[in-house]
Amino acid sequence: MIENNRESLTDGSLLAAVDLGSNSFHLIIARIEHGEIRPTQALSEKVQLAAGLEDGVLSDTAIERGLECLRRFAQLLQSVEPERIRVVGTNALRRARNRRDFTKHARRILGAPVEVIYGREEARLVYLGVAHTLADDSQSRLVVDIGGGSTEFAIGERFEPVAMESLQMGCVSYSRDYFDNGRLSKRNYNRAYEKACIEVTHIRKDFSARHWVEAVGSSGTLQAIEGILVAQDWSEGPITRKGLQRMRKALLRFERFEDIELDGLSSNRRSVIAAGLAITEAIFDVLDIEEMRSSRGALREGVVYDLVGRLEHEDVRERSILALMQRYHVEEDTAQVVARRARMLFTATHKSWKLSSIDGELLGRAALSHEIGKAISHKHYHRHGSYLLQNSDLPGFSQQEQEDMAVIVAGQQGKIRPELFTDVEAESLPRLQRLVALLRLAATFKYVEQLEQLPDFTINATGRSITLTFPEDWLAQHPLTWQELQQQTESFRRLDLSLKLA
Repeated sequence: MIENNRESLTDGSLLAAVDLGSNSFHLIIARIEHGEIRPTQALSEKVQLAAGLEDGVLSDTAIERGLECLRRFAQLLQSVEPERIRVVGTNALRRARNRRDFTKHARRILGAPVEVIYGREEARLVYLGVAHTLADDSQSRLVVDIGGGSTEFAIGERFEPVAMESLQMGCVSYSRDYFDNGRLSKRNYNRAYEKACIEVTHIRKDFSARHWVEAVGSSGTLQAIEGILVAQDWSEGPITRKGLQRMRKALLRFERFEDIELDGLSSNRRSVIAAGLAITEAIFDVLDIEEMRSSRGALREGVVYDLVGRLEHEDVRERSILALMQRYHVEEDTAQVVARRARMLFTATHKSWKLSSIDGELLGRAALSHEIGKAISHKHYHRHGSYLLQNSDLPGFSQQEQEDMAVIVAGQQGKIRPELFTDVEAESLPRLQRLVALLRLAATFKYVEQLEQLPDFTINATGRSITLTFPEDWLAQHPLTWQELQQQTESFRRLDLSLKLA
């Protein structure tokens, strides 16, 4: 694996997480004190990104709402080193085909890349955030997070989730789809409830009450519902079935969202509370939940704890790659040979080619998984491997990281076709071309290294070229390797690079 050269965290270190939710954006800044994480700043703004999502396209108005919020967040983030800031996007950005119109500006504003994460990865991070706010006991728990565009479910014990799922139902999208122009009625409510029941039925087998001991709710929606139930004396603490029924009857006495007046309900929740309640009732009924307590832990806290793991060399992505190798019966010795050679090539070229340590880690993970496609077929295994990397659930990885690894693995052999980089952003193209080139070289040597030790050879890189200098007569004594390297010179030209042999 490519080595992680990031410094360990010391007392006083600041970390930050930004959660770009479909309903609200959240920022948390935390300080390391005596090995513990202490939040020092927290901001939340209702942006309703999902309300501006129509036919898979974010409106210009919604994008500008989000960017305006991030400009305010950026002022607080100036005190945090960029490599200690993690920004994650959820359902609205997952679904938006034009998400790059938002993320490229967001990166410039925040000084950190936006990682759009898959639903199950969101569920994992939510569980992590909630677990750190609860007693460290061994009983299993269900964690539910109702967001603006999706709802996440996770079952686990202590800090380890064992089952994760994400469903396409959220309080913003359901408010838009089932409560026309903010009109409340029994019919509208029932439509939302019935649709949510259908969605939750898909996961009932694995998430019903027999699989866990307690249920915990994360997110503003479930905290708001619990607050209303307590304020109205409909519950002494947790969310209960009876409390939900009483709240539904009270809500349906109003005709429009803006008319809703309930103790414990803030004004900025009026437009989503009915949809949130319908989804909650469906979850309780289908999964047979009797009561649920809420937790202040959420996605943003989970992102902070996960970031600590990355910086302290306890990266869940390492486990994900090892699990992937085991699942597809990768020959580990070969994978390690290619990863070591990739590390050597990266070390020699990264300064001249302007590659970061993060790029090195990405290359290392691609090298370890470069042969997973052979589990499907030896023919075109690079294409099969690329498909698996792009479409597997890999805990710890963002959507972009999986797409980048898929490109690198797809480009490891064969002709470099123009369509390989079709979906790559212009600013990322040179970086990915260089990583593809390095994996191609690393893979070229793997069959030699399985039989004999490679001789010492020198690597010199400039802005767009690399020169390999071998001991005298070594290439002549290895005609197959010589032929493969000669073929790589044409591939390098297609990558806008130059490979020279000496």
